[in-house]
Amino acid sequence: MSQNFDTDLFVIGGGSGGVRAARIAAGHGARVMLAEEYRVGGTCVIRGCVPKKLMVYAGRFSDEFEDAAGFGWDVGTPRFDWAVLKQRRDAEVTRLEGIYTRNLAASGVELIADRAAIEDPHTVRLCHSGKLIRAKTILVAVGAAPVNEPMIPGGDLAIDSNGVFELERQPERILVIGGGYIAVEFAGVFAALGSKTTLLHRGDRLLRGFDDEIRDALGEAYAKRMDLRLNRTVERLERDGDAIRATLDDGETITVDCVLGATGRRPNVTGLGLEKVGIATKPNGAIPVDDYSQTSVPSIYAVGDVTNRAALTPIAIREGHAFADTVFGGKPWCVDHRLIPTAVFSTPEIGVVGHNEDVARQCFNEIDVYRSSFRPMKATLSGRDERVLMKVLVDKASDRVVGVHVLGHDAGEIIQAVGIAVTMGATKADFDRTIAVHPTAGEELVTMRSPVVTKHPVGVG
Repeated sequence: MSQNFDTDLFVIGGGSGGVRAARIAAGHGARVMLAEEYRVGGTCVIRGCVPKKLMVYAGRFSDEFEDAAGFGWDVGTPRFDWAVLKQRRDAEVTRLEGIYTRNLAASGVELIADRAAIEDPHTVRLCHSGKLIRAKTILVAVGAAPVNEPMIPGGDLAIDSNGVFELERQPERILVIGGGYIAVEFAGVFAALGSKTTLLHRGDRLLRGFDDEIRDALGEAYAKRMDLRLNRTVERLERDGDAIRATLDDGETITVDCVLGATGRRPNVTGLGLEKVGIATKPNGAIPVDDYSQTSVPSIYAVGDVTNRAALTPIAIREGHAFADTVFGGKPWCVDHRLIPTAVFSTPEIGVVGHNEDVARQCFNEIDVYRSSFRPMKATLSGRDERVLMKVLVDKASDRVVGVHVLGHDAGEIIQAVGIAVTMGATKADFDRTIAVHPTAGEELVTMRSPVVTKHPVGVG
């Protein structure tokens, strides 16, 4: 290392992407410093995927208790305690944060508890101490943050997705505004835990960008679990004693104990100092990078949600790993963002890999659509009114599977395994010659033999 630099790599941000990059770079022999102003672990571990999934699990027990009666169990009247869930969830987050911190130390990474900003292409400033650190390479991995509040009068009365984890009491009535991952998942959680839940979205379907049949099926399922308001907006929020009164676009009012604004996230670039080095962000705030995560300034790289390529934790991790291997390991490679398995932890759950039907029809001359909608085996005794929906999309010319969509129990687990096959370029013939595991829901993916002629309404065919 040149004597002009204090470190080979300075990482700004201690989330999933930054931590992976720091550890891999250190493993390649680089001297690494990492600055994190809040808690190590980032959105996923501290205020996102992990604590939210624990809340999803908590909510799903309500269905399990109801279903048990159909199988001969008498479990009495269950009672949920928000304080117990919060304490145990927060303790698990703290445990994981400790693991992340210890792993950094074990890798030889110097952790700095401070906010860092860019001063020039090779210098960062620690905002609290004012210390300047010279680095040969700078990696920006600061993630994204919730849009602070709905841009309406009284919007400051709403909490964002971070605020959910600070709630000391479970709201009896909650209004969730939004139609994406975060709004859908939290609305499902609160409804399952017993809160009277209203999910309001300005669009005509939830989860823009997903397959339309999956979106329709989720909407039907959610309309049974909560008060789902589509094609609606909130005009203003006002205090009503200890409650909050929301006035909708048609003049109707809804009185609730809590409003959750979950209408989007934005790259967390405020105060980062990008303007000092001439890095212009995109209109959505994202830092532009090339395939190898390099910005327009050769010594500065960026990975994860701050680049807005695919705002998913596993993508940030792989981008961080690829960056470290490329810059410090002499093994250049980049992440393929074209095929990403993903899940939405709604209830029912969604798992997806590849194109939705509309995009597939645009990308290929002709596609075959295989679909199956059925009542899951468990529901035959529980009596629960639910259906599973599965779709397999195939490029007719090559027989390659270009999209798989699952809505139903454990869809995320199913799609992880299916994602391996689709990533490897599996054909429909490969699916067909795979032996079914019976009786499972997943066997439907390898037993669908006849494509549908046209799109059918969900629940038909």
